[in-house]
Amino acid sequence: MKELIRSGRPALGCSLMFPSPQLVEMLGHAGFDWVLLDCEHGSLSGADVEMMAMAADAVGITAIARPRSNSAADIQSVLDRGVAGVQIPHIDTAEDAVRAVAAVKYGPGSGRGLAAGTRPDRWGLGGKMPDFVARANAESLVCAQLESAAAIDNAREILTVPGIDVFFIGPSDLSQSMGWPGNPKAPPVARAIMDTLALIREAGQAPGMPATAETLAEVLASGCLYIYTHLPRLLGNGASAFLAGRPLA
Repeated sequence: MKELIRSGRPALGCSLMFPSPQLVEMLGHAGFDWVLLDCEHGSLSGADVEMMAMAADAVGITAIARPRSNSAADIQSVLDRGVAGVQIPHIDTAEDAVRAVAAVKYGPGSGRGLAAGTRPDRWGLGGKMPDFVARANAESLVCAQLESAAAIDNAREILTVPGIDVFFIGPSDLSQSMGWPGNPKAPPVARAIMDTLALIREAGQAPGMPATAETLAEVLASGCLYIYTHLPRLLGNGASAFLAGRPLA
């Protein structure tokens, strides 16, 4: 997925908030590039994340987890289940971003503990641990969520932090933080989103945003390379299309 984004081709995913390896498989067969396992707003346990990451691996798509918080413990917990990266919520300052990267990558001063026998290390059966460390540091995707007025104000500094692959704007929380809860189209919020997307592009970084079927063209036109929709949106659109064909009573 990191190679896909670096190539300039958008990676399209879907967010799941409840446990179902079968749905992960379906999303892979449907053609999605990746799946977001949402532990911040969903009901997923560590065991659920592990099983769904296995399903993603089996069907050939990338599993990214959103941890419950931006704490090192929550970030490490989902990484140890075998996801390929993390979408870390509430990165408001450059210091938050530095701590987040340290929680993902191994090395001196890192916030991530190195343990033998975890799933990412192939249960300790896949080779030498130094090789695993090098591979994990190279391949793990780090996505920082900018979703508050403070994050928008600090965006230039956050963008200078090394080790982040995607800078994701969260419209819902941002609209709430700016005084327009649930209305990211409010002019001040929409302007903040567009200005920050421009900053991300100017810095040579990959921007991300959520999208629906109705807004996907707009999000793609904004230069976003990391995009996902929500499963209820997909079900709702499909249900509407199906039910629209029923006879009127």
